[in-house]
Amino acid sequence: MLVWGIALALAVAAATAFALWRDPMLPIRLEFARQRRAAGLVRAQVEAVGHRWVYAASANARSDATVVVMIHGFTGSKENWYPLARALRGRYRLLIPDLPGWGESERKPDAVYGFTEQAARVAAFIQALSPAHPVVLLGHSMGGGIAALAAARYPQQITRVGLLDAAGVRFADNPFGLDVLAGKNPFAVHDAASLRHYIDTVFFDESSKPWIPWPASWGLIRQRRRDADFEQAVMDRIGRSEENLLPGEEAGAIRQPALLLWGRQDAVIDPSALDLYAQRIPQARKILLDGCGHMALMENADAVAEAVVDLVEADAATFQGRTDRSALPRTHTLPSEPCHR
Repeated sequence: MLVWGIALALAVAAATAFALWRDPMLPIRLEFARQRRAAGLVRAQVEAVGHRWVYAASANARSDATVVVMIHGFTGSKENWYPLARALRGRYRLLIPDLPGWGESERKPDAVYGFTEQAARVAAFIQALSPAHPVVLLGHSMGGGIAALAAARYPQQITRVGLLDAAGVRFADNPFGLDVLAGKNPFAVHDAASLRHYIDTVFFDESSKPWIPWPASWGLIRQRRRDADFEQAVMDRIGRSEENLLPGEEAGAIRQPALLLWGRQDAVIDPSALDLYAQRIPQARKILLDGCGHMALMENADAVAEAVVDLVEADAATFQGRTDRSALPRTHTLPSEPCHR
């Protein structure tokens, strides 16, 4: 019996080692699947505007539930929203896509993936999945710039908008922004040291930084190396081209109730961007989370969820009319405490 037990253990260990050798990203995918289930989400696909989209959706949402669409940022994916989705579980119908070109969604070699093109694609995604009901649109980082442009250009589809640490305005200089203007990709990952730098840049709260064990870390590094040219092309488009400030320029057309939420310690999109957007969207509620960096949506999902619920459920009359530019937006700064999930 002991011999059989040892043989079985060795067989399991060998099978596990072989599986990881074949697919070093397997542990990451399994963890994402666990998070997806915990958030009450299922994986789905749809064809929209010439791309195959992979997205996560609420498994058992009520037919009359408010639809909330969440758009990830540069080098991000739908999984960035899972902690927030878990905090919002049961309240709304959540639709969380990988943007075309990113994650599991389709990427085409001749397509352009800048703010303008992605905003139009997001509008098409909304039309495909919620044709009869306007949605609440949330965007993070690059996705925030996309969401701002979509809300300004396609208001019939978007009833409210939330911009989280959003790109698209000329914020105060910081090392990340200066690197972008110099032609670099500050998020580039090519070895263990650059992976650690990437994580340290986007997260401020140590307890929220993901631990990526080997061989998953090796698999992630290898994937990011393969994506390097694509990442650079997108960064050139959204960071240095003639459209890099387009979301902020058109944000003045956003008439919907709005939320502007930043991490005070954001080392990517400096918090000065919050006030720049607020100048253009005077009806917006402003929230600055102390103890959080660029990934506030993961570092303090509960606080972000509270802000989203307020955006979705507050009477529209509580948001200042956009023509009343003499009135200041409401500002809420949370206490300076470490961010925990």
